Amino acid sequence: MKKVAGSLKLDLAQFRELESFAKFGSDLDKSTQRTLAKGARLVELLKQGQYAPVPVEKQVVSIYYGTKGFMDEIPVKDVKRFEKEVLEFIEVKYKKIFDSIKKDKDVSKETEELLKKAGQEFLSTFK
Repeated sequence: MKKVAGSLKLDLAQFRELESFAKFGSDLDKSTQRTLAKGARLVELLKQGQYAPVPVEKQVVSIYYGTKGFMDEIPVKDVKRFEKEVLEFIEVKYKKIFDSIKKDKDVSKETEELLKKAGQEFLSTFK
């Protein structure tokens, strides 16, 4: 989890800082807009239902896709649907990813390659 979520804290800090700054400025450059959009997606991704714990291996996969740019083109309103569907997709086609993260408590190089492959495959079908 630490390995995958390492940039999450920084991304969210940048988002919060820019979010407060953006309230006062009307013209935002593309980079700032991208950072704000990514931050909004990450905040949405981190929302979790009350009394609905998510297994660590699924959290790791979700955060990986959120921080590595796989959700960059996904509208904020579709983030939870994307998360639900990609986790179902992995459960069916790439269960080894969950098993590996659960067993090793880490994301190995091999698992990361599978995550990339699964993410790209899923993105090509997500509407």
